[in-house]
Amino acid sequence: MKAYGQALVALAQRDPNVVCLGADLTGPTETDLFRDQFPERFFNFGVAEANLMCAASGMAREGDVPFVNTFSVFATRRSLDQVVLQISYPNANVKLVGFMPGLTSPGGPTHQAIDDVAIMRAVPNMMVVEPADGDQVTDLLEAIAAHSGPVYMRIKRGEMPLVIPAEVPKLTLGKLQPIVEGHDGTIVASGVMVALAMEAAADLQAQGLDVGVVNAHTIKPLDRDGILGIAARGKPLLVAENHSVIGGLGSAVAEVLGEAGMAVPFARLGVPDVFAEGGTAQYLFEKYGLSTAAIVRAFVSLAHS
Repeated sequence: MKAYGQALVALAQRDPNVVCLGADLTGPTETDLFRDQFPERFFNFGVAEANLMCAASGMAREGDVPFVNTFSVFATRRSLDQVVLQISYPNANVKLVGFMPGLTSPGGPTHQAIDDVAIMRAVPNMMVVEPADGDQVTDLLEAIAAHSGPVYMRIKRGEMPLVIPAEVPKLTLGKLQPIVEGHDGTIVASGVMVALAMEAAADLQAQGLDVGVVNAHTIKPLDRDGILGIAARGKPLLVAENHSVIGGLGSAVAEVLGEAGMAVPFARLGVPDVFAEGGTAQYLFEKYGLSTAAIVRAFVSLAHS
């Protein structure tokens, strides 16, 4: 199931201004579905990401709604100057979609975007979002399409199982989404870490700890009031992210807590300050401490600190 590809086609069927741009990664970004359905609105720029960003900016100025699709590292590191000056500075209505964030890429440092959130959080006008499952891909795609201005969405490549229970209210852009209620503390997670946090909460329940899980699908702007509401309970707060511990969701939460003067047991779980090696996502998550078991250990340590 190509959740993103199907959602983008559905969006384009409703909005004739939606155009799809890529950089020779049509299959890996699921945009072959768009190409086949709307060939006249599909543009492949080859391996020329800087040019890709400039063209997207120009198309947005003419009234198109460009969705720019490539790997996360290429959307952020490789073409940053163009993203900043051609898209964010003029507040162009361009949607950047970066695949294979963090350690979901097997390609080692050249293809592992462990710093993309940190980079994009620092760019003025840029919104940063990340879906937790296949349904949220559709929900977020529609939400960012309705938002006027630049957006960066990081998204796992390949299958995205449905993990958010049907009874959980639909996401609202810019607001935290509670998934599991808990009285002994909270895990705030984003993207693929939401499913792992839910597994960890179940394991912690077996250990006698009633832990909640909250989905931070909108990383920038972060839901400040939502974070402070969690912290006001005075219970342990753990942030889990598929990103460097420096500059990402954990840092954003720490900034909110620090600026508000909130004293609460707090910890960040993410990629340590290292370049990761290549390997499968399961292997990398185990090696670098992003697994379900690692989340359980981190929360237990925090609760007993």
